[in-house]
Amino acid sequence: MQEHPEHTVGSYLDDAAAILSIGAETARLDAEVLMGMVLRRPRSFLHAHPERHLDPGEAAEFEMLVRRRFSGEPIAYISGVREFWSMPLRVNRHVLIPRPDTELLVEKALVRTPEDEGVRVLDLGTGSGAVALAIARERPHAEVIGVDNSPEALRIARLNAQVLKIDNVSFLESNWFDAVRGQKFHTVVSNPPYVINRDEYLMAGELRFEPQDALAGGDDGLECIGAIIDRAHNYIVRQGWMLLEHGAEQQRAVHRLLEAQRYYDICCYQDLAGLDRVTECRFVE
Repeated sequence: MQEHPEHTVGSYLDDAAAILSIGAETARLDAEVLMGMVLRRPRSFLHAHPERHLDPGEAAEFEMLVRRRFSGEPIAYISGVREFWSMPLRVNRHVLIPRPDTELLVEKALVRTPEDEGVRVLDLGTGSGAVALAIARERPHAEVIGVDNSPEALRIARLNAQVLKIDNVSFLESNWFDAVRGQKFHTVVSNPPYVINRDEYLMAGELRFEPQDALAGGDDGLECIGAIIDRAHNYIVRQGWMLLEHGAEQQRAVHRLLEAQRYYDICCYQDLAGLDRVTECRFVE
């Protein structure tokens, strides 16, 4: 049977990139990631063997994945993996896709968490476990606890810990601090929901595929942040630290909430885009 040139890896990638370019800035990369999934090969193989032919089953699978991506479904959910802090994390629609901006939260938390001491760290709203796992990996002497009110998210977080072989982290089902009552932590971190409930951003692009309760933070976007600030001082050791990720326009409101609860050393850090993103503070009993 004569093989058709339009059935090669290269031709399928060209066609898919053209289709995906309508709605995705990373159309070619997306097409290559999807093709790599189908062939179970790295992208370097695709570049080296564009003449490789796809059999009917491979072609059908690739076309199905391209349709999913064209519909707006994030690559991370299609592939089931997203890299964060140089760790391949399992993700699905029950957890937010970890974003590069949140690595700033990890970076600043590590500065405030001693390397060689057995301190305790709490990650509120852990989702896939991204922040908790990154801190636990970088601070192997620390005891890290991640909490979330979603059993499905916790299943993913525990799977990530198991696959990555990070054993100084545990995950608990909890509404914020409920499961750790009476406990104290040196460092408390959180990337809570902080988008305004009716913000059109929630239903735009890829975000419409992500769990809305992990994004929406009430009518002013500060509902979850405020709930954390109101209770956190009961769970932080003397002169311990809390670090919160928030929206770019929320820095002043977060600062006021912290001051009202007698936190001090309040400092806001900007992300790579120059936007206010993470605020840290301390608490004195």
